[in-house]
Amino acid sequence: MAKSNKKKPDSTRVADATARLLADSYTLYLKTHNFHWNVTGPMFTTLHTLFETQYTELALAVDEIAERIRALGEIAPGSYTEFTRLAKVKESRSVPPAVDMIRQLVADYRTVAATAQEVFDLADELGDQATADLATRRMQVSEKNAWMLRSHLE
Repeated sequence: MAKSNKKKPDSTRVADATARLLADSYTLYLKTHNFHWNVTGPMFTTLHTLFETQYTELALAVDEIAERIRALGEIAPGSYTEFTRLAKVKESRSVPPAVDMIRQLVADYRTVAATAQEVFDLADELGDQATADLATRRMQVSEKNAWMLRSHLE
């Protein structure tokens, strides 16, 4: 999707912002799944299970986000090329130690929460309560997951 501007219809502007949330969420899903497969060390069992819980939740979330884009009358992005272009969350090209995995995921959840905040702000401004509600839920889950991960660093 193209960058939003004021000349676009409101639903397209909201869909464009929501597509960025989809891209961030899908990239985080893939990264979390990768870390689930490859985590090692003394926290293996705990992190393996936590990562699975989180990527499973993200798998459901990306479907809901994409369906909201469709409900707004737009095409949901669905390729790695589009996600790479749209996402602020970056994939991991290596397998870092477990503590670095946690740190990366905490930062990524903060990014997803910030993207969801942008979606919320625009949807709220334009009176799109359904998208604002979706963005609120994504902020809540992202903040909770970041907290759960951060607790392993204390």
